[in-house]
Parts: sequence; structure tokens; C-alpha cells
Amino acid sequence: MDAVVSECFTQDKDELILRFETFSGTFFIRATFSSVFACLSFPENFHRARKNSTDLFPGIIGQRVARLHQYDFERSFSIVFTGGLSMVFKMHGNRANLLIIRDNVVEELFKKNLVSDLQVIPETLNRSVDWSYESFLANHAEAKKLFFTFGKVLWHYLANLRFFEMSSDLQWNMIQELFQDLEKPSYFITVIEGTLHFSLVRCGQIRNEYNNPLAALNEFYQSYVQSDVLAREHSVLLNAAKKDVLSLQTFHEKAQQRIKTLQSENSYKVWADLIMANMHLIIPGQERIVLPDFYHENKEIEIKLRRELSPQNNAGVYYSKSKKQQIEINKLLEMSEKKADELAKAKTLLEKIERAKDLKEIRAAASAMKPDRTDTTVETVPYHEFEHHGFRILVGKNAQGNDTMLKRFSHKDDLWLHAKDVTGSHVLIKYQSGKIFPKDVIERAAQLAGFNSKRKTESLCAIVVTPRKYVRKRKGDPVGAVVVEREEVILVDPRA
Repeated sequence: MDAVVSECFTQDKDELILRFETFSGTFFIRATFSSVFACLSFPENFHRARKNSTDLFPGIIGQRVARLHQYDFERSFSIVFTGGLSMVFKMHGNRANLLIIRDNVVEELFKKNLVSDLQVIPETLNRSVDWSYESFLANHAEAKKLFFTFGKVLWHYLANLRFFEMSSDLQWNMIQELFQDLEKPSYFITVIEGTLHFSLVRCGQIRNEYNNPLAALNEFYQSYVQSDVLAREHSVLLNAAKKDVLSLQTFHEKAQQRIKTLQSENSYKVWADLIMANMHLIIPGQERIVLPDFYHENKEIEIKLRRELSPQNNAGVYYSKSKKQQIEINKLLEMSEKKADELAKAKTLLEKIERAKDLKEIRAAASAMKPDRTDTTVETVPYHEFEHHGFRILVGKNAQGNDTMLKRFSHKDDLWLHAKDVTGSHVLIKYQSGKIFPKDVIERAAQLAGFNSKRKTESLCAIVVTPRKYVRKRKGDPVGAVVVEREEVILVDPRA
């Protein structure tokens, strides 16, 4: 195999790009190692960004590929170089990683937080499995444990063929047929139980079928990324819509309860009427009096009086309170009716979001969303403030604080930062007339953005950086959500 490594770099904390030069041209490997998606793809071309990409593993540059090695019964393989180095791709789900190994010792890791990978010994990745007929008969009741390399897709395929309802002999024959099919497979992109999968057998809802595995993997990668974006946007919008419905429902229920309470407590008017009907019984300076309540079968009722007021003025105080009480009831009735209408619309929108199938429908629903109607409070200072080398750095306290900070405390020439693709605080470096933003100030603000996000525990965090003027909030976006029209991305270690 005549191929030489010419580049190795990353533009995203979960993605590594390898470029090889061969006699027939350039060959790329894109390795994705996110906690939810471990995948290889092989783009025909890859345009490296001029900024925000980082070279990695300089020791492999110029190394010539000697051979490829697939570890037995394991989701790992290695590229072995003539110079004594090897690169192990360990595709272990949420612990996927890439290891640089020399003389059976791990020298470097792509994902440095997976420190246990430093102890990996390559030979131990090979696994021995007894798949003989005798072993099968002894363990067929726990077939999933015996054939542990099959994975969810193959077991779904076998289950659909009623594998678990068959006799052991029929099960054995089916597995042998499956092995034969896997020797010369086709490659499928399919949807199983709502999730996109790469499959070597025909099962689920087939989207595409390929004979070329590289073409299939490239299509799967692109489809999965698009599907992931769809799922994330749908989840965010769905949660916002559910929160909206819950808030409106809670407000409406509390308003109705308050109205019932006020309507049942009409004591102020009763007291006023009783005072006016019995003024001749009230002695000046009296603080309380017991009078028969002609509204309730003349049951005696005690009424408090203000000693400095006349009977008429005491009655006037209670009439005034009764009037204010009725005003409150009327306002609550008006507000409750309005909220009931908003609640009905919010429920309709929630149903529409739940049925949304594509980005167009999801984003159309997002444009119809209104901000949280119940949260009318605004913090006086919605941010934490830091100082670094003479520059003020503001960090939003929460989603509402992010919105308020952006609306009331930002300038178009401030620098805006945010952890890429995850929830977190908006960060602003305040603009100073005539001064550029120093690199170390930007890095410090980026560290704060990473620390105040869901990436805070990771060793490397991608941070979006752009002038404030390129950040805008669309009407109807969820609290804290914005659109960034132009951006750069830098990689930093999250730090408080």
C-alpha cells in the first residue's frame, strides 16, 4: 500500500482529518469521535479552513503506510507505518478514540480525557471467540452474549425472522447463512425504530443500497449529521413548546382559583351594608361591633371598625375595598380569558411541532413560537462580570439573562462568544474605542464560555467568536436562542 500521510488536523473537538498522498491522488479519512456518534467517512475533497484548525500528531507526517490491521472480533483497526508508528482507531461508541502507538506503548491520544486509553496494549485488542457448533449448543439460550459482535441491527434483523422462536438447529442454520451473507454484503442506509443506521443486511426502512462501502459510509455520515441537526432542533423546540403550554396552563388554573376565592369572599360589601343599616347602634370610638347579618338568616357577625372614623366613613372604607376586589376579579377574568385563548393556540402549536417531519416544518413552527409569556421579571444585572488585561468580560447568568444582556447591555462592536452546538452562557468582551481585542483576552473569554456550557468537563471545547453585530434574535425564537450570521471557531480548554 503506497500512501504517505501529508496532513493531520482538527477543526472540531470531535473530528480528525487525515490526508494521504498516493500515486493515484489524494485520499482523505474523516474520523468522528463524538460521545453519541463514532463514524469514519472518506470525502473525495476536504477544504481546510484558513483559521481555527489545529495540526495534530506531527510525528506521523511523512510516514508511509505499511499495512492495515483489523483486530479480531473487535471494533478497532490500525494503520501501521513503516517508521515503527501505528495509529489505532478504537471505535467504541461513546469511548471512541484514536491512539498513536510506538513499540506497543501509547504515546498520544486524540481524546485526552479518555485517560484509560493510555494503558491500552494493542495485542490485547484481539479477542478469541469459540463459534463452534458445540459452543453454540451449550450457549444458545444466551445467543446474544455468544455472538456479541452482531450489534443491535443484526439482532433486529434476526428477531424479524423469528430467530428466537426457532429450535436450536434452525437457529444455527440461520446464523451460518448470515455469516455467508456477511462475507459479500451489500451496504444499506436504513431507519430502524426511528433511528438512522448503517447496515450490512436488508432490514428496517431502507433509504439507499450500495455496493461500494466508501460511498455508503459517506452518504451515511451526511445523512446522520442532517438527521442529528433535525433531532436537536426538534427537541429544543418541543421542550420550549411544552414549557409554554405548562406555563399558560398553570397561570390559567391559578387565575381561576383566585377568581373563585374572591367571588366567594364578598364580605367587604356585606360589612358596609350592615354598618349603613345599623349606624344608630354604633358608638363613636368603637373598634368592633356585633350585628345580625340579614344576608345570612340574621346570624351574628363581628365587624372591625376604625375608632377615628364615623360609621359612614367606616362603611365607605369597606365599599372601597369591595370595589377594588371587583376590579381585581374583572381583570383576572379578562386575563384568564386571554390566557385560555393563548393556551389553546399553544396546544395546537405543540401538536404541530410533534408532527413535524423536516427542518422546514420545524423552523416554520419555531417562527410561530412566542417568548415565555409568564416570565416578566428582568434581572437588574443579568450577567457575571470579569476583567482581563483591562477588558470587561460579561457572562450571561441564564437563558433569560443571555437575552437581556444581548438586548440591553451590548454594543454592535462588542465581541460575542458561545460554546459551539451546545447550550451555555453568552459571553461579551466589551468594545473599547480605538483598541483591538488582544488574543489572550479572546482566549480567556472563550475559556469562560466553555466553562459556562455543557462542554465544561471536556478537555477541548469549540467556541464560536464573532462581532455582536452578526448575532441576532429572530421573533419567536426560544429564550436564549440566537442566529449567528458570520462566525469563527477557536479551540480552548474550558476554565473558570
